[in-house]
Amino acid sequence: MNTIGRVFRLTSFGESHGGAIGGTIDGCPAGLEIDLDFIQSELDRRKPGQSHITTQRSEGDKVEFLSGIFQGQTMGTPIGFIIRNQDQHSSDYNDLKDVYRPSHADYTYDQKYGMRDHRGGGRSSARETIARVVAGAIAKQLLNTMGISINAFVSQVGQVSLNKPYQELDLTLTESNIVRCPDPETALRMIARIEEAGRDHDTVGGVVSGLITGVPSGWGEPVFNKLHADLGHAMLGINAVKGFEYGSGFAGTELSGSQHNDIFVKNGDRITTLTNHSGGIQGGISNGQDIYWRVAFKPIATLLKEQKTIDKGENETTINPKGRHDPCVLPRAVPIVEAMAAIVLADHFLLNRLSKL
Repeated sequence: MNTIGRVFRLTSFGESHGGAIGGTIDGCPAGLEIDLDFIQSELDRRKPGQSHITTQRSEGDKVEFLSGIFQGQTMGTPIGFIIRNQDQHSSDYNDLKDVYRPSHADYTYDQKYGMRDHRGGGRSSARETIARVVAGAIAKQLLNTMGISINAFVSQVGQVSLNKPYQELDLTLTESNIVRCPDPETALRMIARIEEAGRDHDTVGGVVSGLITGVPSGWGEPVFNKLHADLGHAMLGINAVKGFEYGSGFAGTELSGSQHNDIFVKNGDRITTLTNHSGGIQGGISNGQDIYWRVAFKPIATLLKEQKTIDKGENETTINPKGRHDPCVLPRAVPIVEAMAAIVLADHFLLNRLSKL
């Protein structure tokens, strides 16, 4: 299951320490003008080595398109691409060949396949998400033609939270700091928390929030492919994600029905709602309001400190990993969250178009 989407589909391939990460995008309509510089800028937002609070692995992350784009436009045929891996330190993982790192996919991959690539986690590495960012950048360009925008930002690091509704934030400030939080004061406290984790050779988790504006009413399926369900499926497929909520989410359980209901009103020539606890989706279908959600990321499992574990021979042992790792995944996860949302929205746009033929 290396494919996501039904009409707009991404199939990704590659391992962290293999020759390249790549993918094939199928179902993208012909004639879409492609801005290659924008795609590269999205990859640059995800790539390692951006700042002192991210891994110092040095990758250019330059995408090479192999098919599907001609004279700056999509052809309607499969779009093939690769991003070559250039800065692997595979020897850093030699000591981990026969041991199971706590909370990693080492043990489960062995159980499923009977073998695994121990170098950087192989296929389970978050480096695989680079293919999603490429597909998401193309999906964003498709959605932009309809005035749809997608923005994500870091809203929590550990216990440091941004306690403001998104309507009170200037999301143009998200890229103004290395943690990608649109509130400068909160960003400084988040950076300090990540620096603390790094000094302790530890890691810290948190939350990325997302917002989609401009989606018309009527996108989504009524039963098994509800729009929010597909968003949740996409977000939970991102490495290190442990939870997803949209609209009022879990906080909505504290309200009564009369408080939680979004009352419909007429606003000029369109129907809108007084509140948006539904998060822009009702009955699995968009209602024209803002779609907003939150994604919980666990602390990264690789700690640069000694831990107890079990090896393949079922013997107790200890590990003390080497290598270059993020003390916090959140700043680099922001473009991944946006990309997955864009892939889902592009797919539902095309599904909705097909349903009206």
